[in-house]
Amino acid sequence: MPIEQAVISISNIEYAYGFGVYENVRISNGVVFFLKDHVKRLIESAKTIGIIHLFDTSFVESSVFGLIKKTESKTYNLKILLIGGSKKENAFLYILCLNPLFPDKKLYREGAEFITYNYERPFPHAKTLNMLQSYLAYGKARESGAYDALLINHDGFILEGTRTNFFCIKDKTIFTPPESDILPGVMRKAVLKVASKNGFKIVETNIKLEDIKSYNGAFVTSSSSKIIPIKSIDGYVLNVPDTLKELMKLLNDFLQKNFRLQ
Repeated sequence: MPIEQAVISISNIEYAYGFGVYENVRISNGVVFFLKDHVKRLIESAKTIGIIHLFDTSFVESSVFGLIKKTESKTYNLKILLIGGSKKENAFLYILCLNPLFPDKKLYREGAEFITYNYERPFPHAKTLNMLQSYLAYGKARESGAYDALLINHDGFILEGTRTNFFCIKDKTIFTPPESDILPGVMRKAVLKVASKNGFKIVETNIKLEDIKSYNGAFVTSSSSKIIPIKSIDGYVLNVPDTLKELMKLLNDFLQKNFRLQ
């Protein structure tokens, strides 16, 4: 239906209190990226916070393809919202199209600036609508002229960005925060797969801000931006090493081959 008719009542307490989960899916030239991974995570996120509903993965996937067929635009972002209710019959599924987000190409060459923000999400593996602290962190980053904020937990370890996964790199070894403490991103999964198949070593480890200088560089990933190098964190400048440039090319080749990326 037209977006102006697809409304959520202001009396919907589940939506008002953030009792919902969501996914953002990339559509490029009519090709949908990693849909099964996104839908699987949507269902797992709902389970994590106790949402009961009537929607299975096949229904969500078929609904997405149904919307894609009716959408004239070929490149956009697609948001899936699953909002809980007092019983499974009261849960709602919304699927809508949003304008695509294209990071400045300069960010891929030179890297992006980040700040840090003390916060850790209460349900790391659930992509929930409770995004207040992430929203505030992102706002602080934008106010300071940075691209985004990296979230720091109570032990002082870097976890992830407000909408990205975080990595460090040294030679051909990629370091990632423990998966138990972060949201396992769909693009993160693809990057690690590509890296492993091309001679990179993957190490899960806690990373403190003061230890950043011991790495060759750092980067973030997301479904909409792929890999973006980090130029600086709280003013500390990092390089974009050749091995990271190599990984970026390998990922682009993988997406080109598997999704006919233009």
